Amino acid sequence: MKLLRFGPVGAERPGLLVEGEGRIDVSGFGEDYDEGFFASGGLTRLMRWYEQNGARCPRIGADERIGPPIRRPSKIVCVGRNYRGHARETGAEVPSEPLLFLKATTALCGPYDNVRRPRGGEKLDYEVELALVVGRRAQNVREQDALDYVAGFTLMNDYTDRGFQRERGGQWTKGKSADTFAPLGPLLVTTEQVSHADISLWLTVNGEVRQSASTREMIFSVPYLLSYVSQFMTLLPGDVISTGTPEGVGSARNPPTFLLPGDVVEYGADALGQARQQVVDPRI
Repeated sequence: MKLLRFGPVGAERPGLLVEGEGRIDVSGFGEDYDEGFFASGGLTRLMRWYEQNGARCPRIGADERIGPPIRRPSKIVCVGRNYRGHARETGAEVPSEPLLFLKATTALCGPYDNVRRPRGGEKLDYEVELALVVGRRAQNVREQDALDYVAGFTLMNDYTDRGFQRERGGQWTKGKSADTFAPLGPLLVTTEQVSHADISLWLTVNGEVRQSASTREMIFSVPYLLSYVSQFMTLLPGDVISTGTPEGVGSARNPPTFLLPGDVVEYGADALGQARQQVVDPRI
């Protein structure tokens, strides 16, 4: 299945992208895509419900806003320097273990919402990433069992203010957690429909290709990452693990090139759809 959510900020409703049918409103199912949904076998229940009720479901209008494909999770766990090319371009060593940090869940937004530079932030950077959504409570999971705990995959742009990250105490989370810094989606694609091991990721800024790579180039695989993270914290259904970005970030260019108001960032991945944000200044 390919899940999506639509509607105004804070009032999103559940939908599906169905082959041959388009975007379908499944509000009649009566549940949002949140921790309770995933914890209670919601994917299976939704599929059965749609088989019986799909013909009566309305279509989603073309002008509807698309929100993040899940309701705000308990946590967004991110992985740093998980591509060798990205490690090289930053002048850092290839890590021997995954580098983890948390991104505030208030950074979550829709895949086509504007990205706002934070007040005082002038070094906004982009990072296209494959993200997974946890489907079951996970603690000390074995790597060989890890995919059984994955509900599906989606896109995330790990926006970062490099000044906040590097010049305000050297803590990554500070640069990663501003509002709109975690656009997710447009789709959550369940595991039977996509292979995590070889997904092509790309990102452009104002039409110029900046990032292009495959997840086969990751240092630590999806199963390894879920297993590893679950050693240090309990993962709840609906939690997000974003698996790192390939080379091509703006801060590694010569000279460094940061995003400015009016810039348009577009990105996508095989089977996961495409997303787009325009950069705007902070709200007054």
